[in-house]
Amino acid sequence: MESPKLSIPSVQNKVSAEEWQTRVDLAACYRLVAHFHWDDLVFTHITAKIPGTENQFLINPYGMMFDEITASSLVKIDQAGNKLDTDNPFPVNPAGFTIHSAIHGARHDAKCVLHVHTPNGIAVSAQKNGVLPISQQSIFVLASLAYHDYEGVALNEDEKPRLVRDLGDKTFFMLRNHGLLTVGETIADAFQAMYIFEATCMIQVRAQSGGGELTPIPAPILAGAKAQAKAVTKGMGGNLSWPGLLRKLDRMDSSFRS
Repeated sequence: MESPKLSIPSVQNKVSAEEWQTRVDLAACYRLVAHFHWDDLVFTHITAKIPGTENQFLINPYGMMFDEITASSLVKIDQAGNKLDTDNPFPVNPAGFTIHSAIHGARHDAKCVLHVHTPNGIAVSAQKNGVLPISQQSIFVLASLAYHDYEGVALNEDEKPRLVRDLGDKTFFMLRNHGLLTVGETIADAFQAMYIFEATCMIQVRAQSGGGELTPIPAPILAGAKAQAKAVTKGMGGNLSWPGLLRKLDRMDSSFRS
């Protein structure tokens, strides 16, 4: 029997070409997070700023699984998390936008904010020393990593200044006892950063579980990591991997484009 699917009318003819492209890329990002098993049912968010706007963003319809999300189902919201496209029947989770709105508001380069609750990421976030320099992946993360101490479920507006302060100008953000967050100039870059971040945490947890003494990467190599990362990936590298990832999704299920 064919699996049931939600019927969602297309909004392609109701939005600009730039907004539609952002919708397609963001829907693809949600599908990829589900594909790589980084999703936490419906309880994390990926947001993207709509090009040509100051305070308009796209977020997931609250309650939809990440592998169901399409370009048309994404909800348009303002800086406060209020729905702007009132004809969209899907609800949003304003509380889920607390962290995202703080970062979008402070970092104009953060066009996309990607936040996940992966077991590997939470495991490392609970470790006092955080990310260890023990893998090639880790040197890219350590070149631009910030931490934020846990303050409970992120519902309070007064936490926003501390989130912004702790993130600074970094790309990778470890929320202690909570999870991982990345920012990017593009959706592709935010995804690529998360791929590296999650891999770093997975490798660390596996290496630690082996029980043997770990071999740290020498300090001089870490010092040159930022320049090396830029040389190897031409920035974060999203522009290199994203077209292939979209082709992968199209082979699996191209309904994210609708």
